[in-house]
Amino acid sequence: MALWRLTEPLILASRSTARRDLLQAAAIPVEIAPADIDERAVAGSEGAALALDLAAAKALAAAAKAPGRLVLGADQTMSFGPDLIHKAATVAEAHEILGLLRGNTHHLHSAAALARDGKVLWRGVDRAELVMRWFDDHFLDLYLDAAGPSVTETVGGYRLEGLGIHLFERIVGDHATILGLPLLAVLAALRNLGALEG
Repeated sequence: MALWRLTEPLILASRSTARRDLLQAAAIPVEIAPADIDERAVAGSEGAALALDLAAAKALAAAAKAPGRLVLGADQTMSFGPDLIHKAATVAEAHEILGLLRGNTHHLHSAAALARDGKVLWRGVDRAELVMRWFDDHFLDLYLDAAGPSVTETVGGYRLEGLGIHLFERIVGDHATILGLPLLAVLAALRNLGALEG
């Protein structure tokens, strides 16, 4: 059964293999075309708003290079209380971030936007709550050694689909949202736009 109704694949303006895999598992044909934008120049003051603005900027940037095509932009931010947490530049910085998060609750905001021909057709965001368990410095060092430089590739220094699962005691939220895509909302938007059978 073919659910995708468009003649060309959805363009995903992201390098994220997790996002690509989520879409492909849902039978959405995907063409990868990462959008390189200056994230520091994008507005948005808090986690959810910033994620939405970044997702829209990425979708519009990729759509500008693909006239007539439907483009999905996505981004994820992490908030710890009133503060935004960014990707660590080094393993030492990841050590600091994880030391701050352990024993506490933080939130992930995963946003997506669909664009075509210079217009954002839809935007949405979902939030997940993650409670990191308390662990000592010895365990943190073991984790960082095992995870290696990959801790600088994701916000917060972990991948829940990998070794990062060992850091948590409780997670509240949709699994796809945690991986960086509000998938249920994206699928609903694609149906509403006539791109998916519904």
